[in-house]
Amino acid sequence: MKDITLKEIASKLGISITTVSKALKNYPDVSEKTKNAVIELAQNLQYTPNSFAVNLRTKESKTIGLIIPEVMHHFFSNVINAIIDEAEKNGYLVIILQSNETLELEKKQVELLINKRVDGIIMSLSNESNNDEHIKGIINRKIPFVMFDKIAKLTTCSKVIIDDQKAAFNATQHLIDNGCRKIAHFRGPLNPQNSIDRYIGYKKALEKNNIPFDNKLVYTCEKVTFQEGKDFAEQIIKEHPDVDGIFVITDLVAVGALAYFNENNIKVPEQIAIIGFSNWFMAQVITPKLSTVDQPSHEMGIVSFNLLLEEMNSRKEETPFKPRTVELETNIIVRDSSLRN
Repeated sequence: MKDITLKEIASKLGISITTVSKALKNYPDVSEKTKNAVIELAQNLQYTPNSFAVNLRTKESKTIGLIIPEVMHHFFSNVINAIIDEAEKNGYLVIILQSNETLELEKKQVELLINKRVDGIIMSLSNESNNDEHIKGIINRKIPFVMFDKIAKLTTCSKVIIDDQKAAFNATQHLIDNGCRKIAHFRGPLNPQNSIDRYIGYKKALEKNNIPFDNKLVYTCEKVTFQEGKDFAEQIIKEHPDVDGIFVITDLVAVGALAYFNENNIKVPEQIAIIGFSNWFMAQVITPKLSTVDQPSHEMGIVSFNLLLEEMNSRKEETPFKPRTVELETNIIVRDSSLRN
């Protein structure tokens, strides 16, 4: 079916293209009679505006790009929902892309969004990414850009984060306060900043409480999966049966560890206490219920979009914009898996 143009509507009504355009935009200098006639004919002919032409005129696509490491993760799905809600309220559509934690795919997705001329980009880096050339390309093109959760510290852009070191310190301290003295850490991959910071927070809590750090009690996840949680739990019991606490990089891995302990009649928290990170919904339904760090995912999505909107509006109005970092609060959700007293 051929697209209907403003010219055809104008021809059928015997008026100018400019009058048709003004009528559809509800300009006050067009009579109500003419507006009604134009709108009625446009609806009957199923006219839709040429979005490409509109974009050329306004220099806006009214779309933003969102790149995340994985869609199925509870934390990221909450962020997505919040960003979509905020975008819709402000007349924007969201292109959602998943990097699958790979640098190569992330590079292609950045290039795609740039070619699509999105008005801005929100991004959480893959585990393989840092301050790479594709990230610099966004900045150099002056595309409004916000990073959240997994960020590159050296990149000059707005960021929405939590204090991962502080959150990890508090999680480890919680285990210590509940009587744990030999505490293992299932950490994330070596590259992401949040993985590094949580590892540092864990070490700092041990140091403050005069508990010797033992590198053999640190197990590094490659993919951050449920199965890694099970496998590391099995290793812990075989290699360090006297471990009495575990701080885990994220709830998905912690639930895997709990599953192994349950299957092998290892009592949690009596024999070994465990705390996760992110407050995934599964944390509340597994037995025993998982203690965790509550990461404010919904709020992170809202703040990320509104920071991006602020920068996009500044670009549009040609006013100065200074990138800033917003740090959100976390708190410990205490459940059955860590309460030993």
